[in-house]
Amino acid sequence: MQFSTYMEEWLYGEEGYYKNFKAIGKAGDFYTAVSTSRFFGASIANYFYKMLSEGKADKNGWLIEIGAHQGYLICDMIQWLYTCDPSLVKTLKFGIVERQPEVQKAQLKYIEERFGSDVHITHFDDISDVHVDYAFVVANEIFDAFPCELLKDEQIAEVKEHTIAWKDASPKTIEWTKKHHLTQGEIAVGYEVFAKNMASGIQKCDFVSFDYGEKYVRNDFSIRVYRKHETFPLFDEDLVLAESYQKDDITYDVNFGHVCEAFGAAGFEEIVYETQARALIRFGIIDILEAFAKQATKSNYAREADKIKTLISPTMMGDRFKMIHFRK
Repeated sequence: MQFSTYMEEWLYGEEGYYKNFKAIGKAGDFYTAVSTSRFFGASIANYFYKMLSEGKADKNGWLIEIGAHQGYLICDMIQWLYTCDPSLVKTLKFGIVERQPEVQKAQLKYIEERFGSDVHITHFDDISDVHVDYAFVVANEIFDAFPCELLKDEQIAEVKEHTIAWKDASPKTIEWTKKHHLTQGEIAVGYEVFAKNMASGIQKCDFVSFDYGEKYVRNDFSIRVYRKHETFPLFDEDLVLAESYQKDDITYDVNFGHVCEAFGAAGFEEIVYETQARALIRFGIIDILEAFAKQATKSNYAREADKIKTLISPTMMGDRFKMIHFRK
């Protein structure tokens, strides 16, 4: 089978890695910005609130998260919106795009723990199921979880019995790689369909997403496996695919140039592309921290400040992760 099919089964198959809820943080395989600090979600909500206040977003529309894991991000956003204007929790509608039933159950349980029966969440199995007039859509680290093909010297990878071999790429693939000046690396599969489905179902949309990567082509393999905070390049001689298959996470750096091309073709306008550090500071994360300082103990303030440092420090998440905002 082609590598993209293998990766799809690895992550989303009947026994796939994401079939059931996965722990994130110290107990899991990796960290995310969401698991690092609740102020990550609060700052995005602050950005959304500013748009609502300026009439750039619809207070009667939807707030939708794609790939919400346990539900921390959307809950942190709802909490901050309530702090800014309690009426928004009554006028806005809330949704999560999540295909795995067991993960949906875990999300609903957590949301009920946070808000009781005061907040209702609608689940959508796929972005193509979302048909609304306006939505502010947010996602954290979803583009790196799309299946991909692997290219090397005009050949693509195929997998048989957990062993990678190479075969000649199709003329269409070679044409795409030459257009994008790619000689070696990953080719994401599914960005175009994802963007088109979002565009066709949501009449007016703001889509804000965070992920790690660049707009340029690296011409090198970034695909890797995460296991309990250890990283193994896919072609590492110490990595046995048969042992990691469906048990560990597999990911790669995002080519944001490809993302922009897919969303542009679907009718979206790129509003801004910037580092996570610049985005979160512009969204108001420092102001939120300072407001927290007025009601927190010194130790709690220091703890939260250290978490935010992880999010915005150039040597940690700040520069490696990017934020992109599309609008339709």
